[in-house]
Amino acid sequence: MLCVAALLALGVVMVQSSGMSVTEPGRVSVVSLALTRHAGYMAVALAAMAVAALVPVERLLDARSPWRGPAWLVPAAFLLCLAPYAPGLGREVNGAARWIAVTLPGAGRVSVQPSELAKWAAVVFCAWFGAWRGGRIRDLVGGLGLGLAPVAALAALILLEDLGTAALIGAVAVVVLVAAGVRLGHAALLAPIGLAAVALGILAEPYRIRRLAAFVDPFADPQGAGYHAIQSMSAIAGGGGFGRGLGFGVQKFGYLPEDQTDFIFAIITEELGVVGAVLTLSLLAGLVWACWRVAARERSPAVALYIVGVTATVGLQTAINLLAVTGLGPTKGIALPLVSAGGTGWIATAAALGVVVRADRRQALDESETGAVHPDPPAAPATAA
Repeated sequence: MLCVAALLALGVVMVQSSGMSVTEPGRVSVVSLALTRHAGYMAVALAAMAVAALVPVERLLDARSPWRGPAWLVPAAFLLCLAPYAPGLGREVNGAARWIAVTLPGAGRVSVQPSELAKWAAVVFCAWFGAWRGGRIRDLVGGLGLGLAPVAALAALILLEDLGTAALIGAVAVVVLVAAGVRLGHAALLAPIGLAAVALGILAEPYRIRRLAAFVDPFADPQGAGYHAIQSMSAIAGGGGFGRGLGFGVQKFGYLPEDQTDFIFAIITEELGVVGAVLTLSLLAGLVWACWRVAARERSPAVALYIVGVTATVGLQTAINLLAVTGLGPTKGIALPLVSAGGTGWIATAAALGVVVRADRRQALDESETGAVHPDPPAAPATAA
């Protein structure tokens, strides 16, 4: 997809720009190193998408047996998310154990974020489960309960270190299962449970309480919990219509924390203005719309549910990030898809989208052979045999 390549290219450029720092005259900045590293991530991400577009993943998703299907993905993801707690393997950043450090030939020691892989494992599992259960998905226990239980356990583990990703995984799982045929009344029963889990997650960590208080009134603690939001809004306001110019932003010079990751949209707006912000949002909206159109034409219930999950993940993650960056929501530590710095996120997201590309190509081939366009929307997965 052109949108994926364009977003990754934008991410490489803006990560380079936001990585600029004040250095002594004559010294080489780390910008060139950051550019090389993230340009490499972009190349690997595009390669992963190309490979995923060639792999017949639909055979896995359409498996009619739990032993042949992807039921093992969630337990595997659970074990992977335990790895950051292993001595010598885990790596803490800002007090959070979200990463594992591995050594790769030619790349040295790199960090991998297991939760980025876990969220896509949950999407694959829910899509397969929804199609596998068929009409039985409408049962409260045998449908919603059975499908959500392993994902809830995975989200609960991730919640210990990453509330935002845990909430994202839970929300996307519910969206996929509802699309599969879960009764809306059953799904509504999860609202108080989900809110209680989020509330407990917030109360369990003092910094999350401070973030919530800063969202209500960031100027009550402008040098503490409200600092991120104030500096982010200052960056956005300083951009104007056409921005200060690429590389000429000021907030990245030690004022705005996490300028390469969670708050990169603020840097985009400051340097490229409203034009750059609209371009970024248009690319993301175009990606979501393209995925939705592919899902609407897909004849395989499992693949259609998978693409619904991809669409929901990209869309909700974008919304959560933008709410935090613009001060309309508390900071969550959620990256902007395919733009914020992060090799694991770029590669995993691109690979997930590669399956969508494969489905789109298969649909186009079928239409060219039959001369007919598949009906829109697809057959409801809940009525599958």
